[in-house]
Amino acid sequence: MIDERSRNLGHSTNLMGLSTALLGSVAFNDHPRDLHIAGVREMNAQMFEMLEQSEGLADAGEAFHAYMMAMFGIDPEQQEPVRGSRRRYRASFLRLLKGWGFDSNGPEGAVLKGWVESRFGLFPTYHKEMIARFSTAGWAGYVEEKMSSRFHNNSIHCQLDMVYEFCQWALARHAAPGQSHLTLYRGINSFDEHQVVERLDRKTVVMRLNNLASFSSDRGVADCFGDTILTVRVPAVKIAFFNTLLPVHPLKGEGEYLVIGGDYRVQADYY
Repeated sequence: MIDERSRNLGHSTNLMGLSTALLGSVAFNDHPRDLHIAGVREMNAQMFEMLEQSEGLADAGEAFHAYMMAMFGIDPEQQEPVRGSRRRYRASFLRLLKGWGFDSNGPEGAVLKGWVESRFGLFPTYHKEMIARFSTAGWAGYVEEKMSSRFHNNSIHCQLDMVYEFCQWALARHAAPGQSHLTLYRGINSFDEHQVVERLDRKTVVMRLNNLASFSSDRGVADCFGDTILTVRVPAVKIAFFNTLLPVHPLKGEGEYLVIGGDYRVQADYY
């Protein structure tokens, strides 16, 4: 268990218009408010006007995918560097999702956690090892990987901003209209990545989730990843990606959701 007062959730500023302490709190997760990354919808108003004409989530996903391919030049030939080619490698949100699916503690995972830190202000609690202080090797390794020039071109944070805002639009219009929360599941074998802040009863704890974490909408899938199943009511505004959002991406098949972290009321079932 950690002393909540001894470690800050994150930076004093973010791009969401609310304090980081509130964004990461149990109170916010129990009673969320609308969230938007400053300026993203305003700068891409035509895209969202186009999305309003879509006939469903699949149609909207195809339109958004095409928009991102055109806007950032990330057609299939540019998603991976080509040996012997002088063409400059262009970073892509799809490449980050692919890396996350392979290893959330790899370089791509660090970039995604760094985007959450930048936009939501929330620090990661784990990257290859538990991160408790800035002076640790774990923090230094995370910072080195999140700043890698390999991924920080082609406005990668702007790409992720647009994915988040499209995800929020899609949840409100098609995937979960009228729902403030979704019940999601995660299987774990230890509490290193997600730290227990307070025990409320035998099965219920307040847990500080990593600033970005994978959950599943299918409890049976979560069972495959650990002997402790976390059940969490996640605010829709803290979902950054879900597996049916786009027609083509690397995270299909496990009902996967990428969830923004903070302190959550969690039911932990042990097997």
